[in-house]
Amino acid sequence: MGIVEEVIDDIIVEIINMDRATLKEADQLKSLISDKLERGYKKIIIDISAVEFIDSTFLGVIVNTLKNVAARKGDLKLVGFKPAVRSMFELTRLFRVFESFGDLQDAIKSFNTQK
Repeated sequence: MGIVEEVIDDIIVEIINMDRATLKEADQLKSLISDKLERGYKKIIIDISAVEFIDSTFLGVIVNTLKNVAARKGDLKLVGFKPAVRSMFELTRLFRVFESFGDLQDAIKSFNTQK
């Protein structure tokens, strides 16, 4: 359980292995990603395939991460949406902001097809 971090080539993958992503997990994710951005990583994937519920704090961390990554000329992609999480992204219209994928391999490949 928790957040599992993997580095695949120059891509950071944060796998959120829990049913509920809330304040505690938001702080952990923010810390993990901030550290990687400071080290120069610019490609981030957040895998939320296992998540049934995301609170506003966790969602805010994802949005702020996108801003921070974009400021460094990088990109953030999301993987996997359970129905309730998809509904939240649709309700907040954030599905228009984030590039999302059904599985991790497709997200990784998408970085290789960019300029």
